[in-house]
Amino acid sequence: MATVSRVVNNNPNVKPATRKKVYEAIERLGYRPNAVARGLASKKTTTVGVVIPDISNAIFAEVARGIEDIANMYHYNIILCNADKKKDKEIRVINTLLEKQVDGLLFMGGAVTEEHLQAFKTANVPIVLCATSDESGQIPSVDINHEDAAFDAVKKILEQGHTRIAMISGTLQDPSLGYARFQGYKRALESAGISYDESLVRIGNYRYESGADAMNYFIALDKRPTAVFSATDEMAIGAIHSIQDSGLKVPDDISVISVDNSRMASMVRPQLTAVAQPMYDIGAVSMRLLTKLMKKENVEQSKVVLPHEMVMRQSVGGI
Repeated sequence: MATVSRVVNNNPNVKPATRKKVYEAIERLGYRPNAVARGLASKKTTTVGVVIPDISNAIFAEVARGIEDIANMYHYNIILCNADKKKDKEIRVINTLLEKQVDGLLFMGGAVTEEHLQAFKTANVPIVLCATSDESGQIPSVDINHEDAAFDAVKKILEQGHTRIAMISGTLQDPSLGYARFQGYKRALESAGISYDESLVRIGNYRYESGADAMNYFIALDKRPTAVFSATDEMAIGAIHSIQDSGLKVPDDISVISVDNSRMASMVRPQLTAVAQPMYDIGAVSMRLLTKLMKKENVEQSKVVLPHEMVMRQSVGGI
């Protein structure tokens, strides 16, 4: 048993002839090492739990790809769990992954509440927040500055001469994303000396349909906006289609800009101008940070903020 263990674990202290015999026996018997037993012996499972808020969202799929690539590089396996953006399910999934004895946990997207922090505190493994952060800064995280990203998006519209600018926002109960982007919108208006008008803000759920519904509301206003800032690409595309369905044109009648720059941004017509999040990099850097924490390596910065950039396309025009 000890010799087989040394061969399976690539221990160099095995004679070539013996190693050859063991491999022949493994192939003949169809033997696979028992990962559970190995984990009990080493107290490591080489697995990482990943909580994803919406597996159908292209943005989170790109983050997950970055996570997976770095996990493979460092010989970790991923257990991916979809939580449907429901807090109760997120807490349940976190506890389930911890019961599975994962070596580390990545919590992706969504608001980090007191209930989440309590669940994290019971864990005896490293945790990294990915594409989100907690207000207290207790948990290591990798994200962008969402307020600044929103500010830059609205600033770009202002530079084109627009002053009546609406926003399709995400939930304001999410301080790290929805509320932060809303604050960036307000700050950009204030910097241009434009008063905030609550009639020009509608709350969506990050989905296409909510973007379309919000845009229908704006179009029906007696004095409709000349530009719309959407908190996400998916809602922005819903807005573009509503504008077109009403007989108006983008950007001739209404300009549209968003934050994300998912693959869909270049698929819609006109192509969507957006502030790009480095989604793959967010996933990759999150996983690398987690590997350092799991291996107890030195971590110089536990709260990482990655840069965003403007990607100009055809959905924004001047007036």
